[in-house]
Amino acid sequence: MPGFRATIPARFTVLVDDAVSRVTRWDFEPGAETGFHRHGLAYVVVPMTDLDVLIEDASGERRVQVAAGAAYAREAGVEHNVANGGETPMSFIEIEIKSAS
Repeated sequence: MPGFRATIPARFTVLVDDAVSRVTRWDFEPGAETGFHRHGLAYVVVPMTDLDVLIEDASGERRVQVAAGAAYAREAGVEHNVANGGETPMSFIEIEIKSAS
């Protein structure tokens, strides 16, 4: 997929990985990105900092700003690349839902 390309990969730390969920902390320096990927599970994102995100997906590129603590959820199947579009580090917690029980 054409578009922005950072030289720095985002750092991730898996905090929990059990039968019910996977909880990952993502840390991005300015310009860092995840790389294009597909979410196989539904997930919730909880920003730890204000986010200034560049999203690249099938519809193109867009900038999204999300305040620290303003959680949002997405269904399985999302395909995108996520990059820090701001000038300061950003981080969020991603909670993937493996099982409802």
